[in-house]
Amino acid sequence: MRIAVIGGRERSDEQLARLAARSGYELEFHPGDLHGGVQELKVAVARSTLVVIVTEINSHGAVAIAKRAAQRLGRPMLVMRKLTLARMKLLLAALAARDHHEHALVAAAH
Repeated sequence: MRIAVIGGRERSDEQLARLAARSGYELEFHPGDLHGGVQELKVAVARSTLVVIVTEINSHGAVAIAKRAAQRLGRPMLVMRKLTLARMKLLLAALAARDHHEHALVAAAH
């Protein structure tokens, strides 16, 4: 699963990526800066299976574009003020619990 993280502080990106990788997830970061164009942000959303939009360090335009792109592509999104290591651990635990529950339902159906 690929998680797009839009916005936030770049200094913790490596720690967040390592934490996610240990749980089997790949993170793709976009700083929320639209000076390079909107297309890069839309592509990051399109490649993801989950979009996390961080509002604390992000442009209003990037937040709006990421939300619209996620909705248009049917990508689940989570909007949060900041993404800390503790919050990433909680998110990964919730995703693991959801995946476990989905696999149990599929196994029970067969």
